Amino acid sequence: MEKELLSTSEVARLLGISRIAVFKKIKSGEIKASKVGRNFVVRKSEFPEILGIVLGEDKKRLIESAVRKTVKEYGQTLKLLGKE
Repeated sequence: MEKELLSTSEVARLLGISRIAVFKKIKSGEIKASKVGRNFVVRKSEFPEILGIVLGEDKKRLIESAVRKTVKEYGQTLKLLGKE
């Protein structure tokens, strides 16, 4: 039976970073975690997003916003570059 939840130690080992770095990423929101007792756990289903394999909805919205802003500000320049 495979575990659905990963401890901070397991996440640190899989990412190749320290447990402290995992806690900092949890605090900043980079890694979504739940508190179970005194410990944090990360759902295994969140791992592809943590690794950057899959984009979460927040990141998709951020990218869409950046693209819209770029096209609004540099649309004409982008068109000219596309013709080259």
